[in-house]
Amino acid sequence: MNSLQQEFEKIYDEYVAKIYRFVFFKINSREIAEDITSEVFLRGWKAFQKSKQEKKEIENLPAFLYQIARNAVADFCRQNGELKVVSAEHNEVIDPQPGADEKAEVNSEIENIKLVMSGIKDEYREVITLRYLDDLSTTEVATILGKSEGSVRVTLHRALKSLKKKLV
Repeated sequence: MNSLQQEFEKIYDEYVAKIYRFVFFKINSREIAEDITSEVFLRGWKAFQKSKQEKKEIENLPAFLYQIARNAVADFCRQNGELKVVSAEHNEVIDPQPGADEKAEVNSEIENIKLVMSGIKDEYREVITLRYLDDLSTTEVATILGKSEGSVRVTLHRALKSLKKKLV
């Protein structure tokens, strides 16, 4: 394995779970999210190789990968029609480390979060996922979404307000 492959492998290891989670919360199907995540990293690998050949660096790698993910989800929705958020009863997101009781509790919490999140606008789900689940800064979220930081803050405020209404 050459150094370019090793470098991208580190990038993959660092971001695959985050990109998968981002896609999963948009698509709500484990199998489709896995396929799209694979496509994201395939596209990312091709762009990464090209940038190295042309001796250009990708400026903001997380934003670059999330943008590819957003485009891949949009492509999927265009080809297959808009997806409706469905129950997650057979779509588990499990950390392989915890015990069985902890896994069940985490899955129950994820089910509740997904149910509540399904009731808010896609734009709100996206900004909450990027900011709080993926722990990205407002600047990074703004770059990914192609918006100003102020716009992201306003959207995030509205998203949290909408989420709070659903929880009450």
